[in-house]
Amino acid sequence: MQRLRLDRRGTLVVPGEGAAADVRVPLEIAASYRARTKGLLGRDAVDGAILLSPANSVHTVRMRMPIDVAYLDRRLTVIAVRTMPPGRLGLPRLRSRHVLEAEAGAMAGWGVRVGVRVEVVEGWSPGSSDKAPGPLG
Repeated sequence: MQRLRLDRRGTLVVPGEGAAADVRVPLEIAASYRARTKGLLGRDAVDGAILLSPANSVHTVRMRMPIDVAYLDRRLTVIAVRTMPPGRLGLPRLRSRHVLEAEAGAMAGWGVRVGVRVEVVEGWSPGSSDKAPGPLG
């Protein structure tokens, strides 16, 4: 498994239930200290989601909007999902390795819930020298 080390863009893939198609969500990966510290601060909205890695807790102090927060273990399995209003401190989750943040209500629509294993696919362009996108975690 690759580690999430660089700030970049990608796609969050949430597996569909039964015959439903997978849900693909634009994703910002915040792996540097600076990017993790900033997170969603100062934003009025987010297009998709942001993944903080490594992280096991978050806060919404100085945030302008309520957010959904999903705590993920090292295999990207959801271990808890919470909606946090602005001005709150989240409790650390002991098994959490990554934290996924999105606008309040978004995760339920995507099917992000406890027990679901999501996938993170790196963003890339067909003409780049990098390899094709692959799963991270």
